Amino acid sequence: MPQRLRIGTRGSPLALRQTEIVAKRLIEHGAEAEIVTVRTSGDLFLDRPLHMISGQGLFVREIDERMLSGEIDLAVHSMKDLPSKRPERLRIAAIMKRDSPCDILLTKDGSGLDDLKSGAVIGTSSMRRAAQLRRARPDLVVRSLRGNLQTRLRKLHAGEYDGIVIAEAGVQRMGYHLGYKVLDPGFFVPSPNQGTIAVVSVAGTEGDALASLIDHRPSREETMVERRIMEVVGGGCLVPMAVFARHLGDRIHVTAEILSKDGERFVRLEDTVPRDGLESAERIGRRLLEMGGDELVREAVEIER
Repeated sequence: MPQRLRIGTRGSPLALRQTEIVAKRLIEHGAEAEIVTVRTSGDLFLDRPLHMISGQGLFVREIDERMLSGEIDLAVHSMKDLPSKRPERLRIAAIMKRDSPCDILLTKDGSGLDDLKSGAVIGTSSMRRAAQLRRARPDLVVRSLRGNLQTRLRKLHAGEYDGIVIAEAGVQRMGYHLGYKVLDPGFFVPSPNQGTIAVVSVAGTEGDALASLIDHRPSREETMVERRIMEVVGGGCLVPMAVFARHLGDRIHVTAEILSKDGERFVRLEDTVPRDGLESAERIGRRLLEMGGDELVREAVEIER
């Protein structure tokens, strides 16, 4: 009989769509799949910016608990939501082939970033995006924007914002055809693991073994390099930080930066590492801190306290 897997996920349309993508791949490998929705802390406090809600793993913690109690076999997450510190028994069994890592600017009239009038209000839920926006256009007003993708689009079209910055991957996965501008990832360097779906399992289980069959090795190599740099820098969601790793021949090219909240100060470096370059990634993280990133991290954490 095929193995029946209970797959946990948040209940937002995008989270469900991502889980359907994973379930389809598992079915192709002979499994049966049942999707189980779980309400998480991150879904309950939509009136506050993410970094102001206590603790990390706001979209993850309750799903982890369901896995550890045996209520579900696997969980599907946007990989960027996974905290660097994880429960010992849980592991990332599969990383799906990465979709676009880029940010996009969406406006009602299709304007690009340079076309926006001074004082235009731009919405984002990310401290990293906010800092990069302020660096690029200090004359814009950047405001917090929470809610699922549909809520953000509704707020834009209701006139609450002149534009919003969101991840291109989510729009693509939902199949939306919107007139947006892709922001240059060389300047708007993405968040670590952006555009990647992770499948979490309990180590050593049948679900773990099945999920490992759909792992995309190149995406794992890129995102694990990004993740290691993020772990070395620390600070969690309080720090405006960007890391983007991509394959370049037989090596991985890395761009990483840490910014001040206002975007006026930042440290940035680019380097290449081997495909299994986690030790090299650690060195990049330490170099970022030595270049002045440690001061920016401390400052960001102190501001939010």
